[in-house]
Amino acid sequence: MSELAGKRFLCFVGEDYEDLELWYPKLRLIEAGAEFDVAAQDAGKKYSGKHGYPCVADLSISEVTSPGYDGLICAGGWMPDKLRRDPDVLRLTREFADSGKLVAAICHGGWIPISAGVYRGVKVTGSPGIRDDLVNAGALFEDRSVVVDRHFVSSRRPDDLPDFCREIIRVCKG
Repeated sequence: MSELAGKRFLCFVGEDYEDLELWYPKLRLIEAGAEFDVAAQDAGKKYSGKHGYPCVADLSISEVTSPGYDGLICAGGWMPDKLRRDPDVLRLTREFADSGKLVAAICHGGWIPISAGVYRGVKVTGSPGIRDDLVNAGALFEDRSVVVDRHFVSSRRPDDLPDFCREIIRVCKG
């Protein structure tokens, strides 16, 4: 039986997402037996990553609710700086965090949980470029490839993706 059979994950996408930080977790979690949906402001729209790789959104963020999902993935790039202004992105992030479901952020993806107000007192890591933002949001910053604090998983950059995905799977196997 697959490690994550019956599990379902949600990931946000928008222009200038970090290509590897969306696609590596998507493919790794599907490989582990999970379902994986990508949500954006416009369902069916093709978004371009920072390196030009396209991603078509399965769902509209405004229509998504957290029940039925086991985890949220917040990829980096410049996309999170735009999406963290969307009230539905913040609502969903808070729903996942408040219900004890996985909230996983890598690189600049941490901007989304910061703006959702869910990182106060949580041990995290992220891109060195948002370290001050994490600390100012009340997070406890650690400079490591992956940090796990309860149902929060975070990593710094694309090179950390193997550790990031390994810990996502470990946290969600139960």
